[in-house]
Amino acid sequence: MLKTLVRSSRAAGVALLAAVALSGCGYNDFQRLDEQTKSAWSEVLNQYQRRADLIPNIVATVKGEANFEQETLTKVVEARAKATSIQATPELVNNPEAFNKFQAAQGELSSALSRLMVVVENYPNLKANQGFQDLRVQLEGTENRITVARGRYVKAVQDYNVLARSFPTNLTAMLFSYQVKPNFSVQNEAQISQPPAVSFDKPASK
Repeated sequence: MLKTLVRSSRAAGVALLAAVALSGCGYNDFQRLDEQTKSAWSEVLNQYQRRADLIPNIVATVKGEANFEQETLTKVVEARAKATSIQATPELVNNPEAFNKFQAAQGELSSALSRLMVVVENYPNLKANQGFQDLRVQLEGTENRITVARGRYVKAVQDYNVLARSFPTNLTAMLFSYQVKPNFSVQNEAQISQPPAVSFDKPASK
């Protein structure tokens, strides 16, 4: 009976020491920051999906305008198809190659949408179309949400990667296979404070 109690006490002591050691070497911080990056990335995906869901209605409205530039419209449709064809899972943040591919596809879609909005300036009927105006406002709001979500993701990844690269927590990272996570490129980071310009002046009232 006494031996059993001694063994139990020793086991509890070892478990306590292990818990203290893991806490001291950043294990708990890795758990917390890893969850933060996953949550931040999920919000980025939600906002990208929100934008993708708006595009079919925008395209349908623009198609109703006579002689609208078909090439511009086609590029938007193709860019959306390419962006949505990539399986955007939470695990994407741990695969730099897949992350960069996804990022590039979303960038192409942003460019195509920006070009579409520039071309719309040449079509007064579209600018005066209330349905299109409503969609434009929704798109503008979504682009702003994307900017905010991307900024939060960048910050979460920066915090996580600093922990993964710093001593002695980098030893914990190696021990538990916590890899450095990919982030948005420097070029895109520079654009985070300014979302794509998708708005234009409303037509003057007569």
